Parts: sequence; structure tokens; C-alpha cells
Amino acid sequence: MFSKPWLFFLLAMSVCAVAFAQTPAAQRTAAAKPATQSPAPPAAHVAAPQTPADDSDFGETPISADAVDLGTIVVGGRQPGPGLWKVRKGDHVLWILGTQSPLPKRMQWDSANVQRRIVESQQVLLSPSLSVKSDMGFLRRLTLIPSALRARKNPDEKTLQDSVSPVQYARWLVLKKRYIGSDRGVEEWRPVFAALELYSKAIAKSGMTLDALADDMVRKTAKKHDIPMLSPKVEIKIEDPRAALKAFARQPLEDMDCFTRTLDRIESDLGTMAARANAWAEGDTESLRDLPFRNQFVACSNAITGNEIARKLGIADVQQRIETAWMTAAEGALAKNASSFAILPVGQLLRDDGFLAKLAAKGYVIEEP
Repeated sequence: MFSKPWLFFLLAMSVCAVAFAQTPAAQRTAAAKPATQSPAPPAAHVAAPQTPADDSDFGETPISADAVDLGTIVVGGRQPGPGLWKVRKGDHVLWILGTQSPLPKRMQWDSANVQRRIVESQQVLLSPSLSVKSDMGFLRRLTLIPSALRARKNPDEKTLQDSVSPVQYARWLVLKKRYIGSDRGVEEWRPVFAALELYSKAIAKSGMTLDALADDMVRKTAKKHDIPMLSPKVEIKIEDPRAALKAFARQPLEDMDCFTRTLDRIESDLGTMAARANAWAEGDTESLRDLPFRNQFVACSNAITGNEIARKLGIADVQQRIETAWMTAAEGALAKNASSFAILPVGQLLRDDGFLAKLAAKGYVIEEP
């Protein structure tokens, strides 16, 4: 799971990004009421979920009869995917694709309509992110791998059983047997790392995937058609990664909340996650809005970014900085481009205090799918 050199920094990036992507959806955004718009044409066939757009084939074909809601059984086959949100300022428009995680593993996304909007645009805004930089070269970064592997372990050679309560550990053992198996290495990990490993294994065994299907398709389509891409991101410069890793390895984390919430979600929420995955695949925005959503990732992100080392590195306020970076990029795109395209977590799009609500408060016109 952690094959990159800087475990702490990559974990901070990945957990913060997932926390951002998994922000729970609130009730309908008051300022973002649906507006009248022409119905979108039927989607065309794309052979595989991550296949880039064909140069010429955006033809219309009907969705097959197997694209149906199967409740908590994860759908497969060709699916239409979600509609697009539309932000307007005068005659300039920003199309936004709402992303969802996890998604059905065996789904084939009929993404031709989305690809068409990308090709018609002058700029694509990729998902907002956190970027960690250092002056170290590639070979020197490779030497950090042993330190990174040590940093994910509990300090003072404690085991997971030593770090959590007996009740939590009993729950862990049941879920570990079901989704991870007999791997004993994970027993040496800090609770936050063990929780994330358990979550990823549970998702995979439930017919879903954490792969960034939508992000990959958008990147490939934009690259193929030479559409400029902009990644709204926050960059953090790490002067001495080795010293930071060593400090992190000694740093206790407040990660019990993350561990407990992850167990809760795996025990009781996999069915709802499958239903949300189905709703995204089928383009059912109302179900995405109405289905209950439990989110452990904010707690896991706080475990990483809430400690003294993170504050010294400038990671503590990363969520607000990422939001500011995206808003700046979106308003810039709307100002200069007749048509732009963006990717955002669907939870952000459905929040009362999300980006769409903030844009609406500034006078932009919002149209829902």
C-alpha cells in the first residue's frame, strides 16, 4: 500500500485528498436550484471505463437493459454515469463532473457526453490536490524507503493490540479475518494505517474500486485532444524529509477516532456505499443526495494533520488552502474561457456550504443535472 518513498507526506496527501473527496453531502444547496436546460443527448458507447475518447466517434447509442438499480448489489456492464453541473457567468460556462468513491468495479462507463464537453472546452481543471516537494533527487529519495516503512509502525514497538481498546481489537480481528486474512505485518502498524488498509481491502472484496475512474478519463481525453489542464493545488516544501520522517516515527497520533469510525463504516455501511456507487453509475443524482453518508476520512485526516509536526510543515490548514486554490482557478477559468470543464467530488457539489453555493453567492448561475 505504501510503496512510495515518503510515507508520511504521501499519506498526508492521500488522506487529505480522500477526506476532501468524501466530504458528506448536505441537503440540497439552497442557492443552486435546477434551471431549465435542454436535455442531454443519449450517451455513446465507450468500450472500457478508462479508455480515452475516440477522435471521431461520439455517436449516440442507447443504454442497454442491464443498466438497472440492483440495490446493494453493485451494478456492472455499461452505465450512463452522472450528469454534469453547469456554472454560468454571462455567455461563459464551466461544466463540472461530480466524482464518487468507491465505484462499481465491473462497470463500463458510457462517458461520451462527458468527453464531448471536455473536447468543446478551452481548459480543464483537475481535482484539487496537495503537492509535497523537496530538493532531493530520485536516488536520494529511494534511500528514504526504510525510514518511511518504519514511520508507519507504532512507536516503541507496540502492536495494534497494544494501541487500541480490547473491544476495538476484537472487532478488528473479525474484520481483518474477513477482508485481509492472515497477514501479521499489519499488526505492527499505527491504527490509522491499519484502518486505511482494512478499508481498501473491504472495498475490493465488496465488488467496488477506489480507482479514480473519472479523473483518469478526464486526463486522458484532455491530453488526447490537447486541451490545457490546470491542477488547483497547494504545494508544501519539505527541506529535510529524512528528519521529518524520523520525527514522525516518534510522534504519537490521535488516531483512535479514525480507527473506530473505519470499523463502524465497514461493519454497517458497505451496503449504502454500494448503493451510492450504483447511483453514480446510473446518473441518479437524487439518490446520491438522499442516501445517508458516513465519513471516517475527516477523522483520519485530522490524525495526520493535527499533530505538531504537521503544523510545522504547513499541512495543518491544508483543506482551507485547497478550497481557496480551487475557487481561484474556477473563477479564473470562467473569466477567460467560453467553455471550461472541471472535476469535483459529488459531495462537495451537494453541500449547502460547498463550492457551488459559494459561486452562487457571488452571482454565478448554477444549473443542476
